[in-house]
Amino acid sequence: QRSSHCTVRLVDGGSRCAGRVEVLHRGQWGTVCDAGWDMRDAAVVCRELDCGEAVDAVHNAHFGPGSGPIWMDNVTCSGSESTLKNCRSAGWGKHNCNQTNNVGIICSGVRLVSGPRCSGRVEVLHGKTWTTVCDADFDQQDADVVCRELNCGPPVEVLGAAAFGRGEGQVWTEEIHCRGNESQIYSCETTSSLKHNCSHNNDVGLICSDSVRLVNGGSRCAGRVEVLHRGQWGTVCSFGWDMRDAAVVCRELSCGEAVDAVHNAHFGPGSGQTWMDNVDCSGSESTLKNCRSAGWGVTNCRHTEDAGVRCSAHRKSRLTNGPHLCSGRVEVLHGETWTTVCDADFDQQDAEVVCRELDCGLPVEVLGAAAFGRGEGQVWTEELQCRGNESDIYSCPIMSSPKHCSHDNDVGLICSAARLVNGWDSCSGRVELQYLSDWGSVCGDSWDMRAASVLCGQLKCGSALAVFGADWFGEGTGHIWADVFDCHGNETHLSECPISSWSPVACSHKQDAGCFCILKKYECEGQVEVYFIQDWRRVLLDSWSVSEASVICRQLGCGSVLNFSSSSPSSAEQHSHICVTGFNCSGSEAHLGNCSSANLLNLSCSSREQLSITCSGKCYIDVKCVPIVSIRLLGSGGDCAGRLEVFHNGSWGTVCDDLWDIEDAQVVCRQLQCGVAFSAHVPAWFGPGTGPIWLNQVQCEGNETSLWNCRYQLCGEDECGHQEDVGVVCSEFKEMRLSEGCKGNLEVFYNGTWGNVCVNGMSEETVSLVCRELNCGRTGSESQSRARVESSPNWLDQVKCRKHDSTLWHCPSEPWGNNSCENHNEVAQITCTGSQILSPGSCSGRLEVYHEAAWGSICDDQWDIRDAEVVCRQLGCGKALRADGSAAFGAAEGVIWLNRVKCRGNEIHLRDCSYSLKNHTDCSHKEDAGVICAGQRIFLDPEVSVQKYFLPLIIICKSLFSLSFWVMRVKSVSIDRRYINKRTRVSTRRGG
Repeated sequence: QRSSHCTVRLVDGGSRCAGRVEVLHRGQWGTVCDAGWDMRDAAVVCRELDCGEAVDAVHNAHFGPGSGPIWMDNVTCSGSESTLKNCRSAGWGKHNCNQTNNVGIICSGVRLVSGPRCSGRVEVLHGKTWTTVCDADFDQQDADVVCRELNCGPPVEVLGAAAFGRGEGQVWTEEIHCRGNESQIYSCETTSSLKHNCSHNNDVGLICSDSVRLVNGGSRCAGRVEVLHRGQWGTVCSFGWDMRDAAVVCRELSCGEAVDAVHNAHFGPGSGQTWMDNVDCSGSESTLKNCRSAGWGVTNCRHTEDAGVRCSAHRKSRLTNGPHLCSGRVEVLHGETWTTVCDADFDQQDAEVVCRELDCGLPVEVLGAAAFGRGEGQVWTEELQCRGNESDIYSCPIMSSPKHCSHDNDVGLICSAARLVNGWDSCSGRVELQYLSDWGSVCGDSWDMRAASVLCGQLKCGSALAVFGADWFGEGTGHIWADVFDCHGNETHLSECPISSWSPVACSHKQDAGCFCILKKYECEGQVEVYFIQDWRRVLLDSWSVSEASVICRQLGCGSVLNFSSSSPSSAEQHSHICVTGFNCSGSEAHLGNCSSANLLNLSCSSREQLSITCSGKCYIDVKCVPIVSIRLLGSGGDCAGRLEVFHNGSWGTVCDDLWDIEDAQVVCRQLQCGVAFSAHVPAWFGPGTGPIWLNQVQCEGNETSLWNCRYQLCGEDECGHQEDVGVVCSEFKEMRLSEGCKGNLEVFYNGTWGNVCVNGMSEETVSLVCRELNCGRTGSESQSRARVESSPNWLDQVKCRKHDSTLWHCPSEPWGNNSCENHNEVAQITCTGSQILSPGSCSGRLEVYHEAAWGSICDDQWDIRDAEVVCRQLGCGKALRADGSAAFGAAEGVIWLNRVKCRGNEIHLRDCSYSLKNHTDCSHKEDAGVICAGQRIFLDPEVSVQKYFLPLIIICKSLFSLSFWVMRVKSVSIDRRYINKRTRVSTRRGG
């Protein structure tokens, strides 16, 4: 028998388990002063009264002022006492407060048993006896009240059939009727339960969310500490915060042992109320609320001082070494260590949870055998046992793995984060991609048919029929992703495409990309059908012209129109088919949707003539199409500048410059998706071509989407020579260089201008990639420098290359021209290392260049020391001492390739200078140019084999003394390697 039953009571709280605290001393009831009153003191009173757990410890006469004596002040309980009188205090009747400072408590009339905190079997205090509750008498509204009364978070799940074990004693005979907004279970109405014959096999269980949580740490077992009080989440001040306090939090959350107790908003500042300050736990408390503190809401802290915790069960996932955050090698953070996962221990259900935890949509493919490279450090010794519906991997059961894996078995994962919305079905609509938790649309200016084809395949929607603008599928809201997908078109997932975050333009939702995928096969000739008002419709011949037919062929990737004709319906089905009419195209549109709107004929097609078209290209929509005609630019090392060549009649040929102007060049750049044209008439600037000259007198208006929509003549024999071959430079042509060969300021060519790269955020991977791409070794260092030309633009900032990036143009950065650096001291300067002198050699001699598979000399017209400076720099031979002419090193034989070379002297390569490149019969070998440089030749990075690359322009010096050839392949190798790769990619993409 507890004597406390008659020495403490709760008054004016509406039940015997809530109210103002009063104690009986010397036959008289008196109050308790609130100085130092906290949850540990309240817990002792609730236990003494058999009233369950303490929910709240209140101050300042919350339940009204008492009367009579104030018996206790400065009460300090450890929390384990059996009665309040056993706690320390100032002494009976000793106090310095009045009745407005009375304390009160709220105990719960309900408890959760046999589970972790905030979870368990529901038991209700009935009189002095705890009773279980029948699962048939308990619903979601009742659960809301129970979780609220226990100061836990909202209910997660109500479980029947004794999920937390069978209770003992009585099953409550009442049925609870809560509305859901009550603060205590005793405030709910009850009725006698007659309809259910319940036993302990029907005891109801409840899982509430925790009353303490860890935020912004990557999992539920690490982060900023927040507590739930009176329905509101608030933070904890880190003053006095230590490992004992952290241990209570980790135990309360079932997160293992405390690993770290952090201060000063380590996990970011919170917001709202700071509930606890000066927390002082013994370490044995079951909940943080039972620890001593300054009192609820009593603090002088700011959110910059919020406390945080990291527990041993902290576990989260990431995907590394992939092309983006939603693809890569699976790694799990266990405690403070990232570990890889064995492919034999990872299945589809685990993949679903990882993709969900990372906000990356659904899993596309699980890849074994270190598909994303071998990891480092430990291989996780646990095996995930996810069901597939968990929100994070912490929620998945784990078991010890009996398998012995190495990093050769590291598992990889590709998650899907793409969708088509607002279309006719799931295979058409506005393109939206998900990064982290945010969905956003894609800029249409950076989206093409190759990327659309990959997306259609990824979504199991066949192949892309067309790409559209926002006028088809509406404008999106929220983010607009600036990613540029440089797909070849044969990838199985967008994550396999090289990605750059350098969109050339600022986009609005008016440029949102759309896509139409189709599974059905269509040839490039036959009866025309269009998808119109939720159905496929045939098209009437009325008012149809070659302009509309050209758009159809272009949209289907079938080349140009050969002819169109009528076709009569041949079946009863065709007779009853509803047709459309009224299209009106100019002929330059990219797809039929850009023409004037069609009209639906509210009559059957009947005997009306229907349209058939024959296009020049014969292909299928759901396989790779190679149209009969295509174009390319060659000779610059990139897709967007070079000599213009067209594919016609089975072979590539050039274009004559007669009548060629800027409007023609604009169409070429648009067709190649290379921006706008900078230079119109560039005769043979990229060298004369070979083979046929296909086109002459091209006349475009400038708004056409294809060169084949312009007027032109097929070139006759002897009308043009290759010295008149057209060259084009578009704004998207990009190049890079170091100002002094393999060291100096990093400069990039874009939008027709050389500009700087800012040093901000530049990583070691970025420096290494630049050096490798310029064939200047595999490593280097970066520093700050001044711009060489003060007026030059700062093109790039925050360039952060990743290990898998193969070229600088795939590395993430700020958009072109967006930067926060200054030319006078924040330009990136790179010094590449890893070069070595292989053997001594001559840096003097007659100059020869390799072109069109033959060596040829250079005519000395206008040849001077500035030209020699460029040659010596390109050859790694130091400074130029002399520029010689008049065959000072002897006359060559064969062709003379270059004449009228004119360099400024600061170019990195001779090809950056102005020159005339052809077989110069207007110059003799008595005028061969030569050079004398100061140094010995340096060969770079012996690991790079230069023998296998074809070089469009290689410089050599032939010595009078040794007659040996010294070939210096500095940037030419790197550029030509990219040229070869891009040429192959262009051919695949455009039919070459």
